[in-house]
Amino acid sequence: MSDAPQTTPEAPTMALRAQYVKDLSFENPRAPQAIFNLKTAPHIDVSINLAANKLDENIAELEMHIGVKATADSDVVFATELVYAGVMELRNLSPEATERAIFVAGATMIYPFARRVIADVTRDGGFPPVQLEPIDFAQLYTNQRSKKEAAPAA
Repeated sequence: MSDAPQTTPEAPTMALRAQYVKDLSFENPRAPQAIFNLKTAPHIDVSINLAANKLDENIAELEMHIGVKATADSDVVFATELVYAGVMELRNLSPEATERAIFVAGATMIYPFARRVIADVTRDGGFPPVQLEPIDFAQLYTNQRSKKEAAPAA
């Protein structure tokens, strides 16, 4: 038997180290008329986009861009844009696993907090809070990867 210490590879890990509102805007261009004179529920358009930035060898920032625009009769009732971010520490992951961890696990971790900010700001703007639906980030990631692989090489 050898007295040399045995080394085992460290397990892959991911930890959310910080999360924050990076940018937030809310526009209520027809206030107070829109608050009191709205006869029907406005049409709500929602867009969500993700972007990641490598900050250090094992640190990445995920930005979640959420836009919500409410319109009635082609008039903007309210519009809000949020950039919510999380900083993640990732260790012992392959590049492919790192990408998936950021865009699936990272997005899943910070999304509930971003949803709350959207609900709060729309409520604070004088409207019923916008309750964004849950999102399956794993399915979205899989769909995006499939589209990239199916696209012809430029």
